[in-house]
Amino acid sequence: MPEEGLNHRRHRRLPVKMNVRIATIDPERDPVSGKPYFRSSEETCANVSRGGAFVSTQEPVAPGRRLLLDIQIPNGPSVQAIGRVAWTRTTVTPSGIREESGIGVEFLGGSPEHFDALEDFIRRNTHRRRKRRSPPVPQPAPDGTA
Repeated sequence: MPEEGLNHRRHRRLPVKMNVRIATIDPERDPVSGKPYFRSSEETCANVSRGGAFVSTQEPVAPGRRLLLDIQIPNGPSVQAIGRVAWTRTTVTPSGIREESGIGVEFLGGSPEHFDALEDFIRRNTHRRRKRRSPPVPQPAPDGTA
């Protein structure tokens, strides 16, 4: 079986739209003054799994940077985690293909209770998404009967 179409993620990923606050753990240096500062912003989590998240942002943080994340689960608790920016994507649309700018964040740590709540949210909503899909269309039997 060819491997190019397989999903190699360890954790189930759920497309979502949740508020997330991100903040850098290590200070950055202002290029003009040279003074250290921390970045903090309110963004949108576009998909999430037990292992990480995609955070939509117009101001991506450089790969390798560590972040504090505070993800607000709809109608649920807030999940705090420490993460590392694994990759960034900036929108380039000369061909008309729109891709969302943002960062891929790998979770490095957090409380087991928070990750249990996150996994429960993903499990419940994955189940709901599957239930909404249409049932398969019956195919005629090889002998022509339905």
